[in-house]
Amino acid sequence: MKKTGSLRAIFAVPLLLALASLVGLVVALTGDGWRDAISWALLAIPVLAVGWAMRARRT
Repeated sequence: MKKTGSLRAIFAVPLLLALASLVGLVVALTGDGWRDAISWALLAIPVLAVGWAMRARRT
C-alpha cells in the first residue's frame, strides 16, 4: 500500500473549506452591509472549489 501523505496534508483543504463556511455563516447572521459582502465571498469559496474539482476531473 502506498503512503500518500500525513493526516494534516490530507485534511488541510477540507478543514479550510469548513472553516470558511462556518465563518461566512456566522458573519451573515451577525450583521448587515459590508458583512453581507464578506459572507457572500466566504460562502462562495466551497462552491468554487467544487466547480474547480469537477472541471479538473473532466480533463
